[in-house]
Amino acid sequence: MQKLVAYPLSIIYYLLFGSTLVVFHVIQWLCFNLFGYKAHKISVDVLCFFLVANTYVLGTRYKIRNLNKLPEGVPLIIAANHQSLYDITTIGWFMRKVHPKFISKVELGKGIPSISYNLNHGGSVLIDRKDPKQSLSAIKEMAQYIEAHKRSVVIFPEGTRSKTGKPKPFAENGLKILCKYAPSAYMIPVTINNSWKMTKWGSFPLGIGNTLEFIIHDPIPVNSMPFSEIFEKTEQAVIQAIN
Repeated sequence: MQKLVAYPLSIIYYLLFGSTLVVFHVIQWLCFNLFGYKAHKISVDVLCFFLVANTYVLGTRYKIRNLNKLPEGVPLIIAANHQSLYDITTIGWFMRKVHPKFISKVELGKGIPSISYNLNHGGSVLIDRKDPKQSLSAIKEMAQYIEAHKRSVVIFPEGTRSKTGKPKPFAENGLKILCKYAPSAYMIPVTINNSWKMTKWGSFPLGIGNTLEFIIHDPIPVNSMPFSEIFEKTEQAVIQAIN
């Protein structure tokens, strides 16, 4: 019965989702080209608000725990498990005060209204998973960017999203480079729960009536201990809180 109800609700959602992307592609272009970064950042924040609000049609609700733990005015490395694309829009809206940027696969940099434009012009980086040299170089540039501008980067150390919610082992290289080239940063472990249920039936119909939970754990200064300890603490904090 739930799946049957999900079909018409998913159609309505995708109409809203597509319209939002098209409209904000134009708004982003105008803001970026006429007024610069600050105006573009505001347009992206509003875009994320609408992308989150669109999911209310599906009965989606959000619990964001410990937002007050996010330090401001310092670079942040937000390391989270990855369950669906809704991880990105949720972080983009609810953690907007720390200017989150993303390390995304290069395929997302073309052909998607609003999303591709933001990835190319909003401070995020695109990596080619088939080219380790390019990927590591791009992550290094991102680390230097957040160090210089006191912003945040979101990284999903699992590499690919979990379709069942079960966590995958974290990879070290990306986190290690970010810590090395953003020495004044704080590592922020974040646990994501139930996001995978949005696509438990695939991309259509979408899951309905889910509560997505984002848990922000205690910040870890990256210069306070060896990287091996930071990595272990981060992975354990994230994984232990997954339902």
